Amino acid sequence: MSAALDLAAGRLVICLGPGGVGKTTIGAALALEAALSGRSVDVMTIDPAPRLLDTLGLQGRPATPHDVPLTALKPRGSGRLRALRLDPKRMFDQLIERYAPSAATRDAILGDRIYRGLSGALAGVADYMAAEQLLDLQREGTSDLIVLDTPPAHEAIDFLDAPRRMLELLSSRALTLLGASREMARGPLGILDFAARTVLAACDRLSGLHLLSDVQTFVRRLEGMYAGFAERAAQVQVLIREPTSTLVLVATAEPQRVEQAREFVSSLDRLGLRPGALIINRVMPPLPDVEEIQCARLPAALKRKLQRNLADFNALKAREAAWLETLHELMPKDLPMLVAEDLGGEPETLKDLVRIARSLRVAS
Repeated sequence: MSAALDLAAGRLVICLGPGGVGKTTIGAALALEAALSGRSVDVMTIDPAPRLLDTLGLQGRPATPHDVPLTALKPRGSGRLRALRLDPKRMFDQLIERYAPSAATRDAILGDRIYRGLSGALAGVADYMAAEQLLDLQREGTSDLIVLDTPPAHEAIDFLDAPRRMLELLSSRALTLLGASREMARGPLGILDFAARTVLAACDRLSGLHLLSDVQTFVRRLEGMYAGFAERAAQVQVLIREPTSTLVLVATAEPQRVEQAREFVSSLDRLGLRPGALIINRVMPPLPDVEEIQCARLPAALKRKLQRNLADFNALKAREAAWLETLHELMPKDLPMLVAEDLGGEPETLKDLVRIARSLRVAS
Protein backbone atom coordinates (compact mmCIF):
# COMPACT_ATOMS: atom_id res chain seq x y z
CA MET A 1 0.00 0.00 0.00
CA SER A 2 1.27 3.48 -0.83
CA ALA A 3 2.96 5.43 1.96
CA ALA A 4 0.64 8.32 1.06
CA LEU A 5 -2.13 6.40 2.82
CA ASP A 6 -0.44 5.05 5.95
CA LEU A 7 -3.04 3.28 8.12
CA ALA A 8 -0.55 1.88 10.63
CA ALA A 9 -1.55 4.36 13.36
CA GLY A 10 -5.09 5.17 12.24
CA ARG A 11 -8.14 4.16 14.22
CA LEU A 12 -10.90 4.97 11.75
CA VAL A 13 -11.17 5.14 7.95
CA ILE A 14 -14.40 6.44 6.41
CA CYS A 15 -14.79 5.85 2.66
CA LEU A 16 -16.92 8.51 1.00
CA GLY A 17 -18.14 8.90 -2.54
CA PRO A 18 -21.10 8.58 -4.88
CA GLY A 19 -22.62 5.22 -5.71
CA GLY A 20 -20.98 3.15 -8.43
CA VAL A 21 -17.33 4.14 -7.95
CA GLY A 22 -16.31 1.01 -6.03
CA LYS A 23 -16.30 2.65 -2.61
CA THR A 24 -17.29 -0.59 -0.88
CA THR A 25 -14.56 -2.55 -2.69
CA ILE A 26 -11.88 0.01 -1.79
CA GLY A 27 -12.97 -0.03 1.85
CA ALA A 28 -12.82 -3.83 1.97
CA ALA A 29 -9.41 -3.86 0.27
CA LEU A 30 -7.95 -1.32 2.72
CA ALA A 31 -9.37 -3.26 5.68
CA LEU A 32 -8.00 -6.58 4.42
CA GLU A 33 -4.51 -5.20 3.78
CA ALA A 34 -4.41 -3.64 7.28
CA ALA A 35 -5.47 -6.98 8.80
CA LEU A 36 -2.80 -8.86 6.85
CA SER A 37 -0.19 -6.44 8.20
CA GLY A 38 -1.10 -7.44 11.75
CA ARG A 39 -3.91 -5.11 12.83
CA SER A 40 -7.29 -6.09 14.30
CA VAL A 41 -9.77 -4.62 11.84
CA ASP A 42 -13.54 -4.28 11.56
CA VAL A 43 -15.00 -3.38 8.16
CA MET A 44 -18.64 -2.36 7.84
CA THR A 45 -20.28 -2.43 4.41
CA ILE A 46 -23.58 -0.80 3.48
CA ASP A 47 -24.69 -2.01 0.07
CA PRO A 48 -22.09 -4.48 -1.26
CA ALA A 49 -22.41 -6.24 -4.60
CA PRO A 50 -23.37 -9.94 -4.36
CA ARG A 51 -19.86 -11.07 -5.32
CA LEU A 52 -18.30 -8.94 -2.60
CA LEU A 53 -20.81 -10.33 -0.10
CA ASP A 54 -19.63 -13.81 -1.03
CA THR A 55 -15.98 -12.74 -0.89
CA LEU A 56 -16.35 -11.46 2.68
CA GLY A 57 -18.57 -14.39 3.70
CA LEU A 58 -21.53 -12.14 4.50
CA GLN A 59 -24.14 -13.67 2.20
CA GLY A 60 -27.16 -14.69 4.29
CA ARG A 61 -25.49 -13.85 7.61
CA PRO A 62 -27.07 -11.77 10.38
CA ALA A 63 -25.96 -8.16 10.82
CA THR A 64 -23.25 -8.96 13.36
CA PRO A 65 -19.44 -8.93 12.96
CA HIS A 66 -18.22 -12.07 11.21
CA ASP A 67 -14.61 -13.33 11.17
CA VAL A 68 -13.06 -13.47 7.71
CA PRO A 69 -10.47 -16.30 7.45
CA LEU A 70 -7.02 -14.98 6.50
CA THR A 71 -4.78 -18.06 6.82
CA ALA A 72 -4.67 -18.79 3.09
CA LEU A 73 -3.39 -15.24 2.44
CA LYS A 74 -0.34 -15.74 4.69
CA PRO A 75 -0.79 -12.74 7.00
CA ARG A 76 2.36 -10.99 8.16
CA GLY A 77 1.25 -10.83 11.79
CA SER A 78 -1.49 -11.82 14.20
CA GLY A 79 -4.09 -9.53 12.68
CA ARG A 80 -7.72 -10.40 12.16
CA LEU A 81 -10.57 -9.10 10.03
CA ARG A 82 -14.25 -8.96 10.93
CA ALA A 83 -16.86 -7.93 8.38
CA LEU A 84 -20.34 -6.59 9.05
CA ARG A 85 -23.18 -5.67 6.73
CA LEU A 86 -25.24 -2.79 8.10
CA ASP A 87 -28.93 -3.47 8.78
CA PRO A 88 -30.49 -0.02 9.41
CA LYS A 89 -33.78 -1.45 10.67
CA ARG A 90 -32.06 -3.73 13.17
CA MET A 91 -29.84 -0.87 14.38
CA PHE A 92 -32.85 1.40 14.85
CA ASP A 93 -34.57 -1.34 16.87
CA GLN A 94 -31.52 -1.63 19.10
CA LEU A 95 -31.57 2.12 19.78
CA ILE A 96 -35.21 1.96 20.79
CA GLU A 97 -34.48 -0.97 23.07
CA ARG A 98 -31.58 0.91 24.63
CA TYR A 99 -33.29 4.25 25.26
CA ALA A 100 -36.94 3.35 25.83
CA PRO A 101 -37.84 4.32 29.42
CA SER A 102 -39.70 1.05 30.00
CA ALA A 103 -40.29 -2.35 28.45
CA ALA A 104 -43.90 -1.37 27.73
CA THR A 105 -42.80 1.75 25.83
CA ARG A 106 -40.18 -0.26 23.94
CA ASP A 107 -42.71 -2.87 22.81
CA ALA A 108 -45.25 -0.20 21.88
CA ILE A 109 -42.77 1.68 19.68
CA LEU A 110 -41.39 -1.44 17.99
CA GLY A 111 -44.92 -2.54 17.16
CA ASP A 112 -46.07 0.90 16.01
CA ARG A 113 -46.99 1.09 12.33
CA ILE A 114 -45.56 4.62 12.01
CA TYR A 115 -42.26 3.41 13.46
CA ARG A 116 -42.14 0.40 11.14
CA GLY A 117 -42.46 2.67 8.13
CA LEU A 118 -40.07 5.28 9.52
CA SER A 119 -37.32 2.83 10.42
CA GLY A 120 -37.28 1.18 7.03
CA ALA A 121 -38.11 3.86 4.51
CA LEU A 122 -37.27 7.36 5.77
CA ALA A 123 -34.58 9.11 3.75
CA GLY A 124 -31.43 9.38 5.82
CA VAL A 125 -32.08 6.42 8.12
CA ALA A 126 -29.23 4.40 6.59
CA ASP A 127 -26.84 7.34 7.02
CA TYR A 128 -27.80 7.85 10.64
CA MET A 129 -27.70 4.15 11.50
CA ALA A 130 -24.27 3.80 9.89
CA ALA A 131 -23.05 6.47 12.30
CA GLU A 132 -24.69 4.65 15.21
CA GLN A 133 -23.16 1.31 14.21
CA LEU A 134 -19.76 2.99 13.94
CA LEU A 135 -20.08 4.25 17.51
CA ASP A 136 -21.06 0.78 18.75
CA LEU A 137 -18.01 -0.81 17.11
CA GLN A 138 -15.75 1.89 18.52
CA ARG A 139 -17.14 1.46 22.04
CA GLU A 140 -16.68 -2.31 21.83
CA GLY A 141 -12.95 -1.61 21.84
CA THR A 142 -11.81 -4.91 20.30
CA SER A 143 -10.37 -3.45 17.08
CA ASP A 144 -7.31 -1.37 16.25
CA LEU A 145 -8.97 -0.03 13.13
CA ILE A 146 -12.52 0.41 11.85
CA VAL A 147 -13.14 0.86 8.13
CA LEU A 148 -16.56 2.22 7.25
CA ASP A 149 -18.16 2.15 3.82
CA THR A 150 -20.79 4.90 3.83
CA PRO A 151 -24.19 4.71 2.10
CA PRO A 152 -24.28 5.91 -1.53
CA ALA A 153 -24.61 9.70 -1.53
CA HIS A 154 -24.43 12.72 -3.81
CA GLU A 155 -22.63 14.73 -1.15
CA ALA A 156 -20.36 13.88 1.74
CA ILE A 157 -22.72 15.74 4.03
CA ASP A 158 -25.35 12.98 3.64
CA PHE A 159 -23.45 10.69 6.00
CA LEU A 160 -21.25 13.02 8.00
CA ASP A 161 -24.12 15.33 8.90
CA ALA A 162 -26.69 12.54 9.38
CA PRO A 163 -26.78 12.60 13.22
CA ARG A 164 -27.61 16.30 13.30
CA ARG A 165 -30.20 16.03 10.54
CA MET A 166 -31.95 13.07 12.17
CA LEU A 167 -32.11 14.91 15.48
CA GLU A 168 -33.59 17.94 13.75
CA LEU A 169 -36.28 15.71 12.27
CA LEU A 170 -37.13 14.00 15.54
CA SER A 171 -37.27 17.27 17.46
CA SER A 172 -38.78 19.43 14.71
CA ARG A 173 -41.71 21.70 15.37
CA ALA A 174 -43.79 19.72 12.89
CA LEU A 175 -43.46 16.55 14.94
CA THR A 176 -43.92 18.51 18.16
CA LEU A 177 -47.15 19.90 16.75
CA LEU A 178 -48.41 16.48 15.78
CA GLY A 179 -47.69 15.11 19.22
CA ALA A 180 -48.72 18.19 21.20
CA SER A 181 -51.44 18.17 23.78
CA ARG A 182 -54.33 20.66 23.63
CA GLU A 183 -52.58 22.85 26.21
CA MET A 184 -49.32 22.92 24.25
CA ALA A 185 -51.16 23.93 21.08
CA ARG A 186 -52.45 27.14 22.66
CA GLY A 187 -50.47 30.33 22.18
CA PRO A 188 -49.59 32.93 19.54
CA LEU A 189 -49.52 30.28 16.80
CA GLY A 190 -52.42 28.33 18.22
CA ILE A 191 -54.81 29.30 15.41
CA LEU A 192 -52.37 28.14 12.70
CA ASP A 193 -51.59 24.96 14.65
CA PHE A 194 -55.27 24.28 15.08
CA ALA A 195 -55.87 24.83 11.36
CA ALA A 196 -53.10 22.40 10.40
CA ARG A 197 -54.39 19.76 12.79
CA THR A 198 -57.93 20.30 11.50
CA VAL A 199 -56.83 19.65 7.92
CA LEU A 200 -55.01 16.48 8.97
CA ALA A 201 -58.02 15.33 10.94
CA ALA A 202 -60.24 15.91 7.90
CA CYS A 203 -57.87 13.76 5.81
CA ASP A 204 -58.19 11.05 8.43
CA ARG A 205 -61.99 11.14 8.21
CA LEU A 206 -61.90 10.89 4.44
CA SER A 207 -59.29 8.14 4.28
CA GLY A 208 -60.14 6.23 7.42
CA LEU A 209 -56.40 5.77 8.11
CA HIS A 210 -56.33 7.54 11.49
CA LEU A 211 -52.93 8.91 10.53
CA LEU A 212 -53.03 11.97 12.77
CA SER A 213 -53.79 10.07 15.94
CA ASP A 214 -51.23 7.37 15.08
CA VAL A 215 -48.46 9.94 14.51
CA GLN A 216 -49.40 11.77 17.72
CA THR A 217 -49.18 8.52 19.67
CA PHE A 218 -45.83 7.65 18.12
CA VAL A 219 -44.27 11.07 18.83
CA ARG A 220 -45.44 10.98 22.45
CA ARG A 221 -43.85 7.57 22.91
CA LEU A 222 -40.49 9.00 21.83
CA GLU A 223 -40.58 11.68 24.53
CA GLY A 224 -37.63 11.35 26.88
CA MET A 225 -35.47 9.49 24.34
CA TYR A 226 -34.08 12.51 22.47
CA ALA A 227 -31.32 13.12 25.04
CA GLY A 228 -29.79 9.71 24.35
CA PHE A 229 -29.89 10.29 20.59
CA ALA A 230 -28.33 13.75 21.00
CA GLU A 231 -25.52 12.45 23.18
CA ARG A 232 -24.54 9.77 20.69
CA ALA A 233 -24.79 12.15 17.75
CA ALA A 234 -22.30 14.47 19.48
CA GLN A 235 -19.97 11.54 20.15
CA VAL A 236 -20.01 10.52 16.48
CA GLN A 237 -19.15 14.07 15.42
CA VAL A 238 -16.18 14.09 17.81
CA LEU A 239 -15.00 10.67 16.62
CA ILE A 240 -15.04 11.73 12.96
CA ARG A 241 -12.82 14.70 13.80
CA GLU A 242 -10.22 12.78 15.80
CA PRO A 243 -6.63 13.06 14.45
CA THR A 244 -6.57 9.26 14.05
CA SER A 245 -9.63 9.33 11.75
CA THR A 246 -9.12 9.52 8.00
CA LEU A 247 -11.72 10.42 5.38
CA VAL A 248 -10.97 8.69 2.08
CA LEU A 249 -12.78 10.04 -0.96
CA VAL A 250 -13.27 7.48 -3.74
CA ALA A 251 -13.93 8.42 -7.37
CA THR A 252 -13.25 7.23 -10.91
CA ALA A 253 -11.61 9.04 -13.84
CA GLU A 254 -14.86 9.89 -15.62
CA PRO A 255 -16.33 13.34 -16.37
CA GLN A 256 -19.34 13.05 -14.05
CA ARG A 257 -17.27 11.55 -11.22
CA VAL A 258 -14.64 14.29 -11.47
CA GLU A 259 -17.29 16.95 -10.82
CA GLN A 260 -18.80 14.89 -8.00
CA ALA A 261 -15.37 14.59 -6.37
CA ARG A 262 -15.03 18.37 -6.44
CA GLU A 263 -18.49 18.73 -4.87
CA PHE A 264 -17.60 16.25 -2.12
CA VAL A 265 -14.49 18.23 -1.20
CA SER A 266 -16.59 21.41 -1.07
CA SER A 267 -19.16 19.68 1.17
CA LEU A 268 -16.43 18.54 3.54
CA ASP A 269 -14.99 22.03 3.65
CA ARG A 270 -18.38 23.45 4.69
CA LEU A 271 -18.39 20.97 7.59
CA GLY A 272 -14.88 22.00 8.61
CA LEU A 273 -13.45 18.68 7.39
CA ARG A 274 -11.05 17.59 4.68
CA PRO A 275 -10.25 14.22 3.10
CA GLY A 276 -7.01 12.52 4.01
CA ALA A 277 -6.69 10.96 0.57
CA LEU A 278 -8.41 10.74 -2.80
CA ILE A 279 -8.42 7.28 -4.40
CA ILE A 280 -9.20 7.03 -8.09
CA ASN A 281 -10.54 3.54 -8.61
CA ARG A 282 -10.51 1.31 -11.72
CA VAL A 283 -7.58 3.01 -13.44
CA MET A 284 -6.32 1.18 -16.51
CA PRO A 285 -3.11 -0.81 -15.93
CA PRO A 286 0.05 0.09 -17.90
CA LEU A 287 -0.13 -0.88 -21.56
CA PRO A 288 2.61 -2.71 -23.50
CA ASP A 289 4.73 -0.95 -26.12
CA VAL A 290 3.84 -1.54 -29.73
CA GLU A 291 7.40 -2.86 -30.21
CA GLU A 292 6.54 -5.89 -28.08
CA ILE A 293 3.85 -6.83 -30.56
CA GLN A 294 6.09 -6.18 -33.55
CA CYS A 295 8.87 -8.36 -32.11
CA ALA A 296 6.56 -11.21 -31.12
CA ARG A 297 6.63 -14.41 -33.15
CA LEU A 298 3.02 -14.18 -34.31
CA PRO A 299 1.22 -14.31 -37.68
CA ALA A 300 1.17 -10.92 -39.44
CA ALA A 301 -2.62 -10.74 -39.45
CA LEU A 302 -2.77 -11.29 -35.68
CA LYS A 303 -0.08 -8.64 -35.15
CA ARG A 304 -2.12 -6.09 -37.10
CA LYS A 305 -5.22 -6.88 -35.04
CA LEU A 306 -3.29 -6.57 -31.78
CA GLN A 307 -1.80 -3.25 -32.90
CA ARG A 308 -5.28 -1.86 -33.71
CA ASN A 309 -6.54 -2.99 -30.29
CA LEU A 310 -3.54 -1.40 -28.60
CA ALA A 311 -4.17 1.87 -30.43
CA ASP A 312 -7.78 1.87 -29.15
CA PHE A 313 -6.64 1.20 -25.59
CA ASN A 314 -4.02 3.92 -25.84
CA ALA A 315 -6.75 6.37 -26.84
CA LEU A 316 -8.78 5.37 -23.77
CA LYS A 317 -5.65 5.66 -21.61
CA ALA A 318 -4.99 9.17 -22.94
CA ARG A 319 -8.57 10.21 -22.14
CA GLU A 320 -8.22 8.77 -18.65
CA ALA A 321 -4.94 10.63 -18.14
CA ALA A 322 -6.63 13.89 -19.12
CA TRP A 323 -9.35 13.44 -16.50
CA LEU A 324 -6.74 12.51 -13.90
CA GLU A 325 -4.94 15.75 -14.70
CA THR A 326 -8.21 17.64 -14.31
CA LEU A 327 -8.66 16.07 -10.88
CA HIS A 328 -5.14 17.18 -9.94
CA GLU A 329 -6.06 20.75 -10.87
CA LEU A 330 -9.41 20.74 -9.02
CA MET A 331 -8.28 19.12 -5.77
CA PRO A 332 -6.39 20.84 -2.92
CA LYS A 333 -2.67 20.86 -3.73
CA ASP A 334 -1.70 18.99 -0.56
CA LEU A 335 -4.33 16.25 -0.92
CA PRO A 336 -2.68 12.86 -1.65
CA MET A 337 -4.15 11.38 -4.82
CA LEU A 338 -3.77 7.65 -5.37
CA VAL A 339 -4.91 5.28 -8.09
CA ALA A 340 -6.12 1.68 -7.83
CA GLU A 341 -5.84 -0.53 -10.90
CA ASP A 342 -8.89 -1.99 -12.60
CA LEU A 343 -9.17 -5.76 -12.19
CA GLY A 344 -11.31 -6.05 -15.30
CA GLY A 345 -14.32 -7.21 -13.26
CA GLU A 346 -15.81 -7.37 -9.79
CA PRO A 347 -13.54 -8.88 -7.11
CA GLU A 348 -14.49 -12.49 -6.52
CA THR A 349 -11.89 -13.57 -3.95
CA LEU A 350 -9.93 -12.14 -1.06
CA LYS A 351 -6.84 -12.33 -3.28
CA ASP A 352 -8.55 -9.91 -5.67
CA LEU A 353 -9.00 -7.44 -2.79
CA VAL A 354 -5.33 -7.84 -1.88
CA ARG A 355 -4.37 -7.09 -5.49
CA ILE A 356 -6.41 -3.89 -5.41
CA ALA A 357 -4.89 -2.74 -2.11
CA ARG A 358 -1.33 -3.47 -3.24
CA SER A 359 -1.87 -1.77 -6.58
CA LEU A 360 -2.45 1.56 -4.81
CA ARG A 361 0.14 4.11 -5.83
CA VAL A 362 0.46 7.86 -6.01
CA ALA A 363 -1.03 9.18 -9.24
CA SER A 364 1.69 10.25 -11.65
